[in-house]
Amino acid sequence: MRVFLLLFLLFPVLELFILVRVGMAIGFFPTFLLVVATSMLGLFVIRVAGFATALSARESLSRGELPAQQMLEGLMIAVGGGLLLLPGFISDVLGMICLLPITRRLLVGTLRRRAEAQAQRQRAFAEDMQSRGGPAYGGQAGPSGNIHAPTREPDIIEGEFEHRDNK
Repeated sequence: MRVFLLLFLLFPVLELFILVRVGMAIGFFPTFLLVVATSMLGLFVIRVAGFATALSARESLSRGELPAQQMLEGLMIAVGGGLLLLPGFISDVLGMICLLPITRRLLVGTLRRRAEAQAQRQRAFAEDMQSRGGPAYGGQAGPSGNIHAPTREPDIIEGEFEHRDNK
């Protein structure tokens, strides 16, 4: 968590540092034009590529296939376009990495493998909890074997008491 906070604080400082260095090297006006051009490119990519990805996902759904690959690639395109919209050169490089087809497919493949591994770990945990006799995640298995939302029963403590007067 601290690493993300540090990156969140350092990223704008690094962007500004590089922006100033590039401005000193090539001048203010060319640097300004580069930043505006990459922002316009990001907006164009989000509009055009997002629309194309939505059409591709719709076609896969009409064929009866799950458009997971198209959805993840569309997400990467949206992230890449959003990074291009941000002013700065580091975000532009990261945005271009997300937009290039080769790197986008590599990133999507990595995301899918991680998501599948996470799903398998959660499934194994749920099966382990059920095999121990307890409901998984606090839920109860229904007649179909599906896990339903947890039911909260009141905490009841049984006991006896005797009322004594101190007279």
